[in-house]
Amino acid sequence: MGYQPIQNYGIIGNTYTTALVGLNGSIDWFCFPFHDSPSVFAALLDHQKGGHFKISPRTCEVTHKQFYWPETNVLVTRFLTPEGVGEITDFMPVGMAAQEVGSHWLIRRVKVIRGFMDFLMECRPAFNYARDEHQIILSSGGACFHSPKLSLELLTDIPLQQEDSGVFAKFNLQATQTAVFVVRETEPNRGCGHPLDQSQADELFKQTVDYWRHWLEECTYMGRWREIVHRSALVLKLLTYKPTGAIIAAPTCSLPESIGGERNWDYRYTWIRDAAFTLYALMRIGFTKEAAEFMNWIESRCHQCSPNGLLQNIYGIDGRHDLSEEILDHLEGYKGSSPVRIGNAAYKQLQLDIYGELMDSVYLYNKYGAPISYDMWIKVRHMLNWVCDNWQRPDSSIWEVRNGQQHFVYSKLMCWVALDRGLRLADKRSFPADRKRWIEVRDQIYEELMSKGWNASRQAFVQYYGSDSLDAGSLIMPLVFFLSPVDPRMLATLDAINQPPKSGGLVSDSLVYRYNVEETPDGIEGNEGTFNICTFWLVEALTRAGVKNKESARLDKARLLFEEMLGYANHLGLYAEQTGSSGDALGNFPQAFTHLALISAAWNLDKALDGKG
Repeated sequence: MGYQPIQNYGIIGNTYTTALVGLNGSIDWFCFPFHDSPSVFAALLDHQKGGHFKISPRTCEVTHKQFYWPETNVLVTRFLTPEGVGEITDFMPVGMAAQEVGSHWLIRRVKVIRGFMDFLMECRPAFNYARDEHQIILSSGGACFHSPKLSLELLTDIPLQQEDSGVFAKFNLQATQTAVFVVRETEPNRGCGHPLDQSQADELFKQTVDYWRHWLEECTYMGRWREIVHRSALVLKLLTYKPTGAIIAAPTCSLPESIGGERNWDYRYTWIRDAAFTLYALMRIGFTKEAAEFMNWIESRCHQCSPNGLLQNIYGIDGRHDLSEEILDHLEGYKGSSPVRIGNAAYKQLQLDIYGELMDSVYLYNKYGAPISYDMWIKVRHMLNWVCDNWQRPDSSIWEVRNGQQHFVYSKLMCWVALDRGLRLADKRSFPADRKRWIEVRDQIYEELMSKGWNASRQAFVQYYGSDSLDAGSLIMPLVFFLSPVDPRMLATLDAINQPPKSGGLVSDSLVYRYNVEETPDGIEGNEGTFNICTFWLVEALTRAGVKNKESARLDKARLLFEEMLGYANHLGLYAEQTGSSGDALGNFPQAFTHLALISAAWNLDKALDGKG
């Protein structure tokens, strides 16, 4: 079958798990029943062994289209052939109680709009990352797939045939005719249930559309880029985990940051950093319920932190601590990009920056959401005292380098943010706090950053103390109110970063690298693409500088960069973690980091263009 480009996929989900659906009608990534469960379909990571669920026309003359049902996460994949027009509507019912009809189902409705179409359906599950064998039982209602740890059934009234480890069907539909396929869990050694009739499928479709539209009505953003902001919000909602309120970084694992390279990581977990940024983005545009649910998850983690106040930087969506990394040698990786990793060893790293991102979110939630509890404050206070004791340690920082720790400027900056927001929150709520110590340490961090983080010869803030290399993380300084957007040092750093790599900068045709891997090795071989969140950080930094300095040129540049970046989204408005040199999507997909930064940049740029910055 071969590999599709990463950008050829759309995403559906139910706030428990997600599936990626290709332009060719193939579901090539599906973990069940949860985001971080083992895969059932993983052709993304091995097109021969990984498993897939494909429905496509039986002709070579096909034009493929894909779009979302307006204001929803219901995906339509359309096929245009000389004989007719057909489409698949893919969705997962959402917002249902566990025992309701449709709960935890994946539904595919196949329909011909005009003319007629011959279809081929192939369902080839490969349980537990293609490590577990399974038994197939055919019946008049579909097929059951029984593996040692999970049993699924494919329900349909289309006759199925078995072929090796999967089933297939060849069928023809005329205009207005429909076929329905449902994947759901079943009991071990049990026969198949009854197929879903058309009226039931229509009702579940309607309920799903109504859910997403009702949810999106909460959005308060009415600016210039409403459609793309809505899509980003819908993506972020898909990446939440309803039982705990956790937010995953991305729904995939081991999609490469460079084709054929080894920069392949598992992002199906909750990073304190990513989720805190996501909470900020959702609150900014009116989704306070999700913010409240995530704060409950955060509070639980704070109660579980070690006696000295140390948090992990990554947790499982259920709050588990052990995310041991494992290499799946039997899978070749996307287009041969190995190793394929599940789990993430970065959970053992010291990343001091997470305290700043977390405290910024707690402060904003207390301000725009609901006041935090006293018990939560006690944990926050303990954590901030830990920051006072430990901020001078070297760490692995936001980019999770694997070649040793450094005194990263970004980490020190976020330690300053942690103490600054703690002081603001204590004053706002009149909480008891170690104010004198927090102020002293906060000011100490500030002065150290201005002396050791600033490189006079480069006229820029650098990646770590003593370094000559730039880091796009410096772009966040005015966003967190560490520096004025028009401070001479900030403007100089902005100008330095906004140069092409051959001139020592990090920007290539409006796209931003997070750092120069050739100048600053990070312990992993190979190169990577530009980092999408950093491009949106550059847009926001330019926006703020333009507004404060009354410079229309910087503001115009920010708008142009933003519009150019929108051009790198895929056909559905989705972004991966990175963008390759040919404009292709790289890294795990879709990426929460990218979409939350888009929301923030759109909100601030829109405000600036309206003269309200």
